[in-house]
Amino acid sequence: MKKPSSRIREEIARLQDQLKQAETREAERIGRIALKAGLGEIEIDEAELQAAFEDVAKRFRGGKGIAIGKKDAGDGRTASGTSASQSPGADAGGAGEA
Repeated sequence: MKKPSSRIREEIARLQDQLKQAETREAERIGRIALKAGLGEIEIDEAELQAAFEDVAKRFRGGKGIAIGKKDAGDGRTASGTSASQSPGADAGGAGEA
């Protein structure tokens, strides 16, 4: 039996709300960790910081990093590729200053 379009729309709205809540939880978690690591005190361009985060994500994915929803992410990642070999938190500001 097929669902009516109104029910599908309700389901989509419910799932979008769940997605928004999950993204908020994830953002808060990562934000807390970043602040504990001292990233809140570093003056760094947002694009450079994003590239550094992508490098970290790639490192923890085992080198299978995929930029999801990022504009021109592939171009910025190669310049900061050396930061993945650094110990976590040791030179958090070093990647942005380079």
